[in-house]
Amino acid sequence: MALATTSRASTRGTAHATPWKRRLTPYLFILPFGLLFILFFIVPILYAIVQSTFHFQRTGLGLSGASVGFSGLSNYGAVLSDTKFYSSLGRMLLYGIVQVPIMLLLALVLALLLDSTVVRLKSLFRLAFFVPYAVPGIIAALLWGYLYDPALSPIVKGLQALNLPAPDFLGYSTVLWSIANIAIWSWTGYNMLIIFAALQAIPQEIYESARLDGCSGLNIARFIKVPLVAPALVLTGVFSIIGTLQLFAEPQVLSAISINISTSFTPVLYAYNAAFSYNNYYYAAALSVILALITFVFSFGFLRVTRRQAGV
Repeated sequence: MALATTSRASTRGTAHATPWKRRLTPYLFILPFGLLFILFFIVPILYAIVQSTFHFQRTGLGLSGASVGFSGLSNYGAVLSDTKFYSSLGRMLLYGIVQVPIMLLLALVLALLLDSTVVRLKSLFRLAFFVPYAVPGIIAALLWGYLYDPALSPIVKGLQALNLPAPDFLGYSTVLWSIANIAIWSWTGYNMLIIFAALQAIPQEIYESARLDGCSGLNIARFIKVPLVAPALVLTGVFSIIGTLQLFAEPQVLSAISINISTSFTPVLYAYNAAFSYNNYYYAAALSVILALITFVFSFGFLRVTRRQAGV
């Protein structure tokens, strides 16, 4: 009798504890991510915001007289009146308008080809398209820098040997598009895999019904596949917009061999040089905060426009 009573009490206690455990379990699973997210994302943002409200002030002669003082929003006012910042931002907008559509179009075409029935060795091609993304950005910039440098480039030397005009890949009007070429080479395969995964999730019955209705492979791709992978295209578009405004590695590496890449060539490069070349950490923090806000506005605006067009 005592055993039965103890067993019922134990069962009742377990029944009462189970709902709490169930509620707690998801949070325990996301706790490691949450801690890392707060530590390496939220805390740096808050720290940058705090740092952006200070500035160096000199109270005497030389560096010994420099101290840190509160400046409020004066750093933000300086950024908003900085012509170098607007020049770098405009350069990135031009870059994104050209580079992002070309890259996403190539990724879509490659994904459609891999999903078609006419291509053989799909695993091999999928790996080949993805390999450039696996190359670190610095290494990719160094590789392409070797191909761009007039003194080392086999492309330039080959054209010169044929008495053909060799392009100046690092010229004033071409260096931006040389950087865009590196980004397209590096990121097309990554975006292709996202779109290809979306294509693989489409039920095969839809294709069979379309074929029974007399649709050709091209019409299936145009009227069925592309509309159904539109969410994946929107996702890659948002990633590409964020990546465009964060462009840094390629111009930083190529600046060693090209005089046409200034210290303010991109907004991120400008913030980096403001902090580590001119030791103006507080102005660099303000640049970073404003750039983060611009990135959010562009990404959110792109999502709003695409959702409105989709009728969501």
